[in-house]
Amino acid sequence: MTQQTAVVSEMRFGQAINQALIDEMDADATVVVFGEDVGAAGGSFGVSRGLQARFGESRVRDTPISEAAIVGAAVGAAMSGLRPVVEIMFMDFITLAMDALVNQAAKANFMFGGRFTVPMVLRTPHGGGLSAGPQHSQCLEAWLAHVPGLKVVIPGSPGDAYHLLRAAIRDPHPVIFVEHKGLYGSKGPGIAAVDPLPIGQARILRAGTDLTLVSYGAMLGLANKAADTLAREGRSVEVIDLRGLQPWDETAVAASVARTRRCVVLHEAVTAFGPGAEIAARITELCFADLVAPVGRVGSDFIPIAFAPAQEAATRPQLEPLLQRLRQCLASNPSRSF
Repeated sequence: MTQQTAVVSEMRFGQAINQALIDEMDADATVVVFGEDVGAAGGSFGVSRGLQARFGESRVRDTPISEAAIVGAAVGAAMSGLRPVVEIMFMDFITLAMDALVNQAAKANFMFGGRFTVPMVLRTPHGGGLSAGPQHSQCLEAWLAHVPGLKVVIPGSPGDAYHLLRAAIRDPHPVIFVEHKGLYGSKGPGIAAVDPLPIGQARILRAGTDLTLVSYGAMLGLANKAADTLAREGRSVEVIDLRGLQPWDETAVAASVARTRRCVVLHEAVTAFGPGAEIAARITELCFADLVAPVGRVGSDFIPIAFAPAQEAATRPQLEPLLQRLRQCLASNPSRSF
């Protein structure tokens, strides 16, 4: 697990992704970018703006509206010597590309006895908060983390977005790079004077002694707000940023839980069968003797996401329900009665 590194600049989240693409394309002529509107329009959220003008249409291509074709082409391109970075405009529509991802990209290295790798990156935004409704707001990362052969990266800051995307592009295996729509305009420390971060390495975002709060992506902001509130009440919460789900840094989380003896997992995906279920189960296995309370989970309600802002907010994790769950965990008796 790493701590914060020295930074040399500040940038927006979307700008950090753009810069990572530029730097990897400058460094490696086999890196290509394609997807719906990624060229002339610069992507639906402006993340690939300027790439086509810089690198030409041969390396930055707009595609038809066909997610299956986009990802299928990426698998073939990766197996033929390129390093494609493709965009699925909204994570909801990854459903249309699941065959290429799950049955082709994830399995090729295994089925061909290691003779082929699939060095491709699929970028896709997830999450609510923009009143985009039930078909443009889902967090489906648990589906992908369940598939052997796929890596799932979910940065929560501009600096991590930059370094993890460069690491993903260099990886010899398929990586799903998940970006929260609500983070694109956020500012933070940008490019640090370090090599690309290794995939699967968590970081302690905030040190604490009373409870470990595990999260990733946009929910880290909510985690920090909860930790601030509890700090004013005299309780110390350690916030861990997983930076992704596959692989996830269970060693780092277990070490934290061994110290704090309490753990809650926070994510925007629905709670039922969500990422927190696997993390909670594994931490219970690894840290049962240390725990003084059951591992808690906080996520979205098991319901399609509404267009109306108030209804959407009511189903997504919010500060007060999170604080209620954290206080419940903190109130557990150290003698343990569960």
